[in-house]
Amino acid sequence: MDDFIAERRRQIAFDMLQHANLVFQCVLVATIVAIALAVLINRVKALEPVANAVSAVGLTLPSFALVGLLLPLSGLGTTTAFLCVVFYAVLPVLRNAVVGLAGVDQTLLESARGMGMGPVGVLLKVQIPLAWPVILAGVRTSMQMSMGIAAIAAYVLGPGLGAYIWTGLVQTGGANALNYAVVGTVGIVIVALVADLLLLALGRLTISKGVRVA
Repeated sequence: MDDFIAERRRQIAFDMLQHANLVFQCVLVATIVAIALAVLINRVKALEPVANAVSAVGLTLPSFALVGLLLPLSGLGTTTAFLCVVFYAVLPVLRNAVVGLAGVDQTLLESARGMGMGPVGVLLKVQIPLAWPVILAGVRTSMQMSMGIAAIAAYVLGPGLGAYIWTGLVQTGGANALNYAVVGTVGIVIVALVADLLLLALGRLTISKGVRVA
């Protein structure tokens, strides 16, 4: 194993960065989309059951099935991997964002409006900051889930560490089959842990002490 890693250390490091880059970009896009949808759902309450149903069904959809649906549209490569990861990444953030925005005290919203804040000001200065701890919890869940989903990207020639796992499976019984599988799996775990630590640090920086205590 040591020799295997030593011979490929630069490529492994590069693939870890590629895996992290894919997931971070997907989760960022997913968070923006999810918050926008949550704001709409918060305004139109009739959409909430629909959003919950879509989230529930989406999480039960096998990633291979989604890849199969996307392949005729976007083909092999990074685009299909990106779309697949974004789809799954949206769901936990959307669920938490809907709950977080709905949980903001209406008295605080009325006070903000009474101070002359418009709808955008209330959203950006009151609702999202107060809902942010709940939203960030969804982002953390989304990030961890996306690390695993991104491994499927190797099936469509996407970037990242999934290629090591697939190579190990294809070469089952071969000399380096186990090495490939272990490097891919452990590499994803390491990237996931680092990402979670970064999100914890982000929470410390972006969540006020008053909100954290509450």
